[in-house]
Amino acid sequence: MQRSDDDIRSAVRSTYSVVAQSDAKKNSPLAPSDAKSCCAPTTGGCCGPNPDASLHLGYSEAELDAVPEGANLGLGCGNPQAIASLKPGEHVLDLGSGGGFDCFLAANQVGQEGHVIGVDMTAEMVSRARQNATKLDRNNVEFRLGEIEHLPLADQSVDVILSNCVINLSPDKAQVFREAFRVLRPGGRLAISDVVATAEIPPALRESLDALAGCIGGTARVEAIESMLREAGFTAIKVDVQPESRAFIRDWIPGSGAEDVVASATIEARKSPA
Repeated sequence: MQRSDDDIRSAVRSTYSVVAQSDAKKNSPLAPSDAKSCCAPTTGGCCGPNPDASLHLGYSEAELDAVPEGANLGLGCGNPQAIASLKPGEHVLDLGSGGGFDCFLAANQVGQEGHVIGVDMTAEMVSRARQNATKLDRNNVEFRLGEIEHLPLADQSVDVILSNCVINLSPDKAQVFREAFRVLRPGGRLAISDVVATAEIPPALRESLDALAGCIGGTARVEAIESMLREAGFTAIKVDVQPESRAFIRDWIPGSGAEDVVASATIEARKSPA
């Protein structure tokens, strides 16, 4: 069954609305032992908040301690901060910012002379992130409601774009990369952690709304991602697949074989200087 783009967006929005309204310690819809990493909302994976999962994705204890309680939902599949090389004064955009975890870490790195914007299409996530921001009492981070295919930002307004396990959820990834290119300043860069397809996705997973909202069904092959980035105008494209990620992907939808067809990857690219 072919899913429409609106069906996919509605399923994703509904899934993460529930997550946003969950308490990371008390009200997770999943048992703690089941919440391994980022996704698989209703099938035993990890869309219940699970802050400890971030330790297994490359974040340090110090980074976890540096953000407000409730900001880290453990929903990623890697650590884009590790490849972003953020500098003081830079303007940063986080695509699919969730509870604000990566935004707050980025805000610490760019300092008060820099600025960080998080964009998320789930109103409940934006509300949660804004509540978390009030705990920090910082004026260099903000959160906006919007779709990553239609960013609520001006042309050439940011230096760096981060994203963590979100672009795979979009039914129009080429448009996401076109928008990223539009809002980046000349010389700007992408630093993304996401999930990519390493083999043909079985129809049962490709067509399942649970798998689509769970970071599996909507994944694209590496060569497709590279092609979309080139067509958007990016250069210095690098997609680095992380085979070891299959160890935690196995727990997203147990028994589905997802770990045989998808893996986490880092995605880097640049917009040429003017």
